[in-house]
Amino acid sequence: MEQKDKVLVVIPAFNEEANIERVVEELAENYPELDYVVVNDGSTDRTAQICQSRGYHLLDLPVNLGLAGCFQAGMKYAWYKGYACAIQFDGDGQHRPEYIQKMKQKMDEGYDIVIGSRFLDRPKDFSLRMIGSRLISGAIRLTTGVRVADPTSGMRMFNRKMVGEFALKLNYGPEPDTVSYLLKQGARVAEVPVEIAERGGGESYLKPTVAARYMVRMLLSILLIQNFRKQAEVG
Repeated sequence: MEQKDKVLVVIPAFNEEANIERVVEELAENYPELDYVVVNDGSTDRTAQICQSRGYHLLDLPVNLGLAGCFQAGMKYAWYKGYACAIQFDGDGQHRPEYIQKMKQKMDEGYDIVIGSRFLDRPKDFSLRMIGSRLISGAIRLTTGVRVADPTSGMRMFNRKMVGEFALKLNYGPEPDTVSYLLKQGARVAEVPVEIAERGGGESYLKPTVAARYMVRMLLSILLIQNFRKQAEVG
């Protein structure tokens, strides 16, 4: 059955036993108009068992695919179920569901991608996260002419056309370089200001050295590699 007017909240989860119950229960109790699916990315902790015991909507991947493969599984679910749009929503409790409706309203103005931005219309700071995001933002603006204030935000909403791009094609990881690529193909991107909560429990994989490598990889991809990707029509 198609869900033509509904938003699917795609929750990639790897070893989120400390957070997943709180994240899903808040959605289910306070935002019943939203559908969700937890995509367990081969977790080695109790993430899958918690979801199964609670009866959560779950895609349980037998092996760890990484964020790109995990997210694509969720987007395939959204595509074949006929959802109008889908939002990437972290399983660690940092993303706040109260902003989803505002993002959907912005998307209904005719945008393909809406990003929940931590840095839009805010005072500048010099944190590592902010510096990295500004460098990537500059690279996107240089190569596409479009300003994206928070390209590294993981809270991104995609319309039906974009869901199809991620669900049915390869090499569409949910990362800033893909946003840059889609901008070049004509996708319309908007941002909505959001607040991000502190991580509820567990440990983030994004250590300073990992973050630095990620930044370098994204810059190289946006400035060089995206020029060689096979073009696909958007819009």
